[in-house]
This record gives sequence, C-alpha cells and structure tokens, in this order.
Amino acid sequence: MGEVVNERIIQYKDKVLQYWNQFSKKQKVLFISTFAFIVIAIIVMTMQFSKTEYEVAFRDLNSSDSAGIMTYLDSNNIPYKLGVDGKTISVPSIQAAKVKVDVGSQGIIQNGSIGFRTFEQNSSSIGTTDSEFNVKYNNALNGEIQQLLTSMSGIANAKVLVNLPKESVFAGTDDANKASASVVITFKPGYHPSQEAIDGYFNLVKTSVPNLPVENITVTEADSNAELLATAKGGSGGLVNNVEENFALQKKFENEVRQNVKQFLSQFMGPNKVDVLVVSKLNFDKVQRKEDMVTPVDVDNMKGIEISVQEISKNYKGKSNPTSGVAGTGATDVPTYPSDSSTGDVTSEDLTKTINYEVNRITNNIVASPYTVKDLTINVAVEPPAGQKSVDQKTEDAIQNILVNIVRASLADSGTTYTDADLTKKVSVYSQPYSGNVNESKGIQLSSGVLWGIGLAALALLAGGGYLIYRRRKQKEEIEEDLPMSIPTEFPSINLDSVTNESQVRKQLETLAKRKPDEFVNLLRTWLADE
Repeated sequence: MGEVVNERIIQYKDKVLQYWNQFSKKQKVLFISTFAFIVIAIIVMTMQFSKTEYEVAFRDLNSSDSAGIMTYLDSNNIPYKLGVDGKTISVPSIQAAKVKVDVGSQGIIQNGSIGFRTFEQNSSSIGTTDSEFNVKYNNALNGEIQQLLTSMSGIANAKVLVNLPKESVFAGTDDANKASASVVITFKPGYHPSQEAIDGYFNLVKTSVPNLPVENITVTEADSNAELLATAKGGSGGLVNNVEENFALQKKFENEVRQNVKQFLSQFMGPNKVDVLVVSKLNFDKVQRKEDMVTPVDVDNMKGIEISVQEISKNYKGKSNPTSGVAGTGATDVPTYPSDSSTGDVTSEDLTKTINYEVNRITNNIVASPYTVKDLTINVAVEPPAGQKSVDQKTEDAIQNILVNIVRASLADSGTTYTDADLTKKVSVYSQPYSGNVNESKGIQLSSGVLWGIGLAALALLAGGGYLIYRRRKQKEEIEEDLPMSIPTEFPSINLDSVTNESQVRKQLETLAKRKPDEFVNLLRTWLADE
C-alpha cells in the first residue's frame, strides 16, 4: 500500500515538474515574483489591520497629571503609550473618546493643582485643626485660580500664590487687612497677550480672592521674566488700543466723505476728472450725564395729582371778660387769677387743610455720541473740459455750495456756531489741467517704457524662432544630401536556355534561396506575374 502511495506521489511530482518545465525562464521568474508579492501583500495587510492604532488623548501634562492618568488606565486594563517627554499619553483610537470623558468627569487632570476638590476626597470624620484647614484652603484657592488661568486662551501653564490676611481681634491698618497675590504665567509659543487679556488676568485674580486690590497683584511672564501691568497699574495697552481705534474711525469717516463727494461730482464732471482731499478732526470724548426732572401733571395750573387730603376743623364758644374787673386787683382775689363771674360770649373757629400732590419724576441717563466732528476741510481739484484752461465760474460756485452744505451738516453737533464766511473758508475748489493726455481704458494701463520693453522682447522671440526654423531646415537638407542614393533592386536572372540539366537548375535555385532569400522571393513573384 505504501509503495502505491509513493508511486502516486512520484507520478504527481513528475507531472508537476513536467508542467513547470513547459514555461520559459522569464515566465518562471514572473510567476515566482507574482506569488511572492501576493504573499507579502497579504502579510502586510494582515499586520496593518491587526495593528492597534493609537491616538494622542492627553498632551502638555505635568508629572502629577500623567501619573494619575496612568493609574486610571492601568486599573481599567486600557493599553496606552507614554510620550518620550512624559507630557503626552496615547490610547487606542476606538477608546480615545471614552477615556477623555471618563478622565474629565473624574477630575484627574488638575494641571498640578489640587483645588477645592481636595475637601471632598480627603475629608475626615474626626475633623481638622484650624491651622491645617487654613493651609488646605489656601492651597485649594491657589489651585482653583491656576485652573481658571490655564483654561484661558494662550496660557500653557500658571503658578499662583495667594497670601490671605490673618484674622485678628485687634483693629489694624487697612493694608494689613488686604490680601496679595503673585502669578507666574507661561504662554504658548507664538502667543502675545493684548492689554485687554492682561486686564482680564488681573480681574480674574481680583474677583477670586476677597479683599484683594489690583495694586496688590503681581503678574510675571515666565519666559521673559517681564512684569505685566494692568491698565489701573499704568499699563498703556488700553490707551494704545483706544488711540488706534479712534484713528481708524477718523480715517473711515474721511474716506466715506471723500468717496461720496467724488462719486457725486464725477456724475457731472466725468470719471477720473475729480480728486478730493478731506481733513477732519473728531472729538472722541465720552460724555455721560444723569438728569432728575420733576414736572407737574397739570402744566396749565402747575399742579400735580392729589394723592392725600387732610382737613382739621376746631370750633370754640365761651365768655369774653370777667365782671370783677382786672384780674387779681380785688382785696379778696388771688393775684393774676380772674373771678368766676364774666360778661359777653366768645366764639372761635380753627380750620386746617393739608393736600399732598404727586408730580412726574423723570430720570434720564444720557450717554452722548461716541464721537462728534469738531472740524472738517474739503479740497477738490477738478480737471477742466477739453479745450479750456479752467472750470467756468458758475460750475465752481455750484461745487463750492455743495461742499459748504456738506461741511455745515457735518459740524452741526460740534458745539460751535459757524457763519457762511467761516464755512466758505473750510472748502476750496481749483481747476488744474493734467500735463498729458490720459487714455482711459478698463484694462491695465502701462507706461511707454514697459510697452517698448514688451515690443523688444516680442521681436527677440520672433527672431529666435525664425533662426531655429532656418537652422532645422538647413540641417534637414544637409542630412538628405549626405544620404546615399537608393540603388534599385536588381532581380537575379537565370538563363534557362544555357542550362540543360534539370538538376543544375534546381541546385542554382536552392543556392539562391539560401544565400539571398529576399531576391529568391522577388524572382518567384516576377515569374508568377509574367505567367
């Protein structure tokens, strides 16, 4: 049985070898290369699809945050890769989103600060001493401010130290009861904070700590060791920004006036015939006032609404004078005390009326316009019509009246009263012909020098192209002259009359077919054509 199996194996092997030997050497190499490429491709694709792709989930970590995240990943059997610098941690891409949410919800990343969360994690049932509580509270406050700063745009890291005043039962100075803070900020590469951002840092620290004035806050940049100043401490960034904004607003106002005047006058004088120069002075003072006004409801009678009325009426009746004479003059009378007898009746009436009126009480908080035009000057240059040296007086007066109206309307809120003569001095119109003829075109206008340069370049290109064409033609003619003349094909001829033996004819034909097969074929064609 084994011998039969071996014979079959040998037969299959011989058939395979026989089939394999049918291919040429190039076909065998191509087959082996294709098979090896397919195998390698399958192996690479298998490794690629089975490979775990990692994604950077956390970056710019400090040592404490990296240790906390690694502990969480190890406890949950999540694979990860720690960066060379120890500041980045990569996790599998399919788990990256879940890991970020879990780590963020548990508050593992604290940027090196503990924050108020420490009271929840390390709370003791027995309690803590006042000194221990103060230390924890101070550290937690520093950590919370640090977290707030690092969450702002452009800040890579921050270190905060807050000094809180000690409580005392004795009265102290105001400075002793104020807190202070020192902040060191590391900015991201290429980030330069504006003055508004710096003021935001100061306000953030100020509002986070009770009884902390701005002058007791020190903010320093870590890279340059330069102190950052708030606007309240002498920082000039806010003033510079305001000046830049005012300057841009002034330029915008001038451009709008220039464009409107030029567009309006171009409709009558023609395009590119008018040039306008505008100079202005704006007042950027911000005025805010409060008005408390009291006005009567009934303006005609200058009376308000009666909200309460009180009337009191008193009536009195009695005797007028005693009959005993002057009080206190009798022998038995008490001095200054009248007797009991009197003559005459007395009647008195007292009426009191109080009315409370309510009037209109109006409170107006008025903020004036952010800017007003204090001064405005408009100068217009007009090109006269063709054939004239200046614009006629009627047209010039019309243009001047238009400019005076524009200036009058712009200076209406300036607070200064201008006469017509004053307004006329603020505008000027003059005509000046251009030195040369200007060809108007919608395309790009080029100077004469540029046009001459383009023309010379075009001539040079044409000359070069003609020379190349001439050179190629000359080379072609030289090559045709050097080529030998084609020799007409001479067909071999066999004299059959001189050949008497059939074997000799056959021998000559065979010799001709072996030595000159092309001539033999041409000979046969000639014979067939003749027949």
